[in-house]
Order: sequence, then C-alpha cells, then structure tokens
Amino acid sequence: MRNLVILLGLIFFLSFNSCARRVVVRQPANVTVVKKLPRNYKVVRINGKRYYTWNGKRYRKTRNGYVIVNI
Repeated sequence: MRNLVILLGLIFFLSFNSCARRVVVRQPANVTVVKKLPRNYKVVRINGKRYYTWNGKRYRKTRNGYVIVNI
C-alpha cells in the first residue's frame, strides 16, 4: 500500500513537469524593402541566385519589392 501511494505521488509530481525548459522568442530582423530599384543597378549571380547590386548594396527580389541582403 505504501509503495502504491509513493508511485501515485511520483506520477502526480512528474505530470506537472514539462519537457520544454526554456522558450526563446526572437524578434524579426529589421528588413528594408525598396519598391523600385535604382536606375543604374547591375545584375550579379552568386551561388546560382540572382542579386541586384548598386552603390555597394545587394538586393534580392521578393513579392513586396526588393530587400537589402548581406552576403
């Protein structure tokens, strides 16, 4: 009987412990979206992907416009 009470107490105690110890929530990075590329842009391919470059910055085409990326 004593073992049964200890077993039930142990099961009860373990049911309140969660496997997730720590949850980390990251804020999204600041993204600069440009609707229209500058006039004198150049098209470059890096690792098979197309990027647009102008004034030392590289842009990637998305649905919402062009996003400045770091490569």
